[in-house]
Amino acid sequence: MTPSQIIVLATPVFVLMIAFELAYGLRKGRNTYRLADAINSISLGMLSQISAVFTRLLRVGIYTAVYASVSLVPLEDARVFWTTWQGWLLALVFYDFCYYWLHRMGHEVGVLWAAHVVHHQSQDYNLSTALRQTSSGALLGWLFYLPMALAGVPPLVFGIVALVDLLYQYWVHTEHVPKLGWFDRWFCSPSNHRVHHAVNDNYLDKNYGGILILWDRLFGTFRDEDLAEPCVYGTRGALNSWDPLWANTEVYWAMAKDAWHTRSWADKVRVWLKPPGWRPADVAARFPKPAFDITRVQTFQPPMSRAAQWFAGLNFAALLGGVIVFLWHADSLPLAQAAVWFAALSAGLWAVGAVTQGRITMLEALLIETAALATATSTAGMPDLYRVIKPIPMLIAIFMIAIYDPSTLERGPKDAKFRQIAPSGRLWLLAALVGSLAGDVFLLFPGYFVPGLVAFLLAHVAYLVLLRQGVGWFPSRHALAATLCVGAAMYAFLWTGGLPAGLRAPVAAYVTVIALMAAQAIGRATVQRDKASWLVAVGAGCFMLSDSLLATNKFVMSLPLASFWILTSYYAAQVLIVGGWLRGQVQPHTVVTASPESLRFQ
Repeated sequence: MTPSQIIVLATPVFVLMIAFELAYGLRKGRNTYRLADAINSISLGMLSQISAVFTRLLRVGIYTAVYASVSLVPLEDARVFWTTWQGWLLALVFYDFCYYWLHRMGHEVGVLWAAHVVHHQSQDYNLSTALRQTSSGALLGWLFYLPMALAGVPPLVFGIVALVDLLYQYWVHTEHVPKLGWFDRWFCSPSNHRVHHAVNDNYLDKNYGGILILWDRLFGTFRDEDLAEPCVYGTRGALNSWDPLWANTEVYWAMAKDAWHTRSWADKVRVWLKPPGWRPADVAARFPKPAFDITRVQTFQPPMSRAAQWFAGLNFAALLGGVIVFLWHADSLPLAQAAVWFAALSAGLWAVGAVTQGRITMLEALLIETAALATATSTAGMPDLYRVIKPIPMLIAIFMIAIYDPSTLERGPKDAKFRQIAPSGRLWLLAALVGSLAGDVFLLFPGYFVPGLVAFLLAHVAYLVLLRQGVGWFPSRHALAATLCVGAAMYAFLWTGGLPAGLRAPVAAYVTVIALMAAQAIGRATVQRDKASWLVAVGAGCFMLSDSLLATNKFVMSLPLASFWILTSYYAAQVLIVGGWLRGQVQPHTVVTASPESLRFQ
């Protein structure tokens, strides 16, 4: 049985314990759960587990290689000792000792904190927080366990004690278990670990032990919980987001920006090795950040309608089921196919987080999720299911435009100052989507490439007319020249690569229209200079990329994972154009360009 399958079998236990803690808290009048926070925490745990399928080489492969080649103990003698009951117990203590130093360095070295921060971002403290795990910890974490490989601890023993150490730490993430007397003095307990998660000055960077708190007492990092000083949870640089992808990258991004901006080459390296929060002097002077003040900490809680709560909960449950199926079969899947399903599940987790934060609507989330599912089923070689799913994203987009009200993207009640989409704009957008839907359906069947090409050609013409509204034709001559040059180069590539003579004229027309559409979108963005317009422009670029990949794969050469790249860029184009265009309508009558705050499509 694989580690992923063990996690699958443990999942019902995790869920039941969370349900029990929630019920207990509600009964006692001290609920420690918020729906969006719990979904975000468990989503990060799911993302961590599905990404672990690809980092197993770092977590286990390097350990096994070191164990087999440079162990300081003869392997047979080591195997005999470490598989006795005394050896197993010592291996668990050995692992916990190594974990202590990994955990401690995770709070004292910037690049390690960038991975570990994920576990600390929640402002709540409950059993769902325990599942909040990093997806990048394996990149450097393996270094701290090499002493066990050198000591000849067999990989099987290492893997099992690692799992035991991890599972033990689940139950300590609760506010409902009080101090436990003598137990607190020896072991990591709920009281001890509450201290570890707190940002209070008195508690910061304490109590690192995984199973044994003894290490903290030995190395001077222990702090007892003071009932007179309640723990304040989270991080000093608050995440303020329900985006699981951003949660994994926010600190890396902040350090990368500081490394880029500093003028000192030495500081470009120090940024990654210094303690969290350290910044080069010149960067701190140019881009100051306010000092942490615990009295000003606010709980991140964007408003969410009851419908959005139900939607997020049901979608999250469906994604949890998908993750369970993926983890059970992951080790038997080809790596490329596993990567495709990983991408689809990640897109779904992102979409649920975006709904809970109010960044996208529920229909947009369904558009993204069904597009991801269509891409995955096509790439994974599931044609019957793909034919059923493929039309759904465009049907959702058409329905979304038909019922769209721009004020639904705003926080608060509808306001008459926000105008609806111009009737002609709505019609042209619907025409573009209907054409895309027709093209999708035609391309599902062999022998219908030309009708599909015509349908998409008409869709691009509709997009071109749509993007003309509010600006002149091709306001950026540089963009027009660039896209036409790219289109001409692509057409020449197809011609020399074997484009059939009968398709040269229609393909030439198609390439011209899509190049003009991209030029119009880019020119429009240079005039309007708002985020929504640039989203549309990027979407138009994705259309050019998708069509180039499709034509190359069909007429010139077979591309690896062609369906994945073609459909990913195609759906990215549709989502960006539709989402960007709709957000461009959310603006007061008196303002020519939309304000940044009204264009939140991140």
